[in-house]
Amino acid sequence: MTTPDELEQRHTLSTATTRYDELRLREALVMLSDDPTPLSLQESLELLALSEVVIRKAGYGRPAMVRTARGAGASWTQIGAALGTSKQAAWEAHQRWIEDQARQHEAADYQGLDPEEADAARGLAGNPD
Repeated sequence: MTTPDELEQRHTLSTATTRYDELRLREALVMLSDDPTPLSLQESLELLALSEVVIRKAGYGRPAMVRTARGAGASWTQIGAALGTSKQAAWEAHQRWIEDQARQHEAADYQGLDPEEADAARGLAGNPD
């Protein structure tokens, strides 16, 4: 069986999205075709697993995009709106990410944000408007 963890190792966000789109298109065409050949069981499960991979991989880039937006001068109200949430929820999620990265660095000493990077990220994040 294909799992998201297996597919995540084999695909970039771009290739996962491309494969997902291919399978979704074939699935949609089945409904319109006179000679429908539905997705196989394996392809159906792959499609489901790919949807999770796309969500995961897109989510990995969110903190970097939040930092980019803050660096460009975006307010937490604007960031919250772009994420479809409140400014407080966006700020709190970003703060959790910073703290998780700092803890990861303490545990692994090579991953995550070192103390100086974590302080810089906190400074850039500031407070919710």
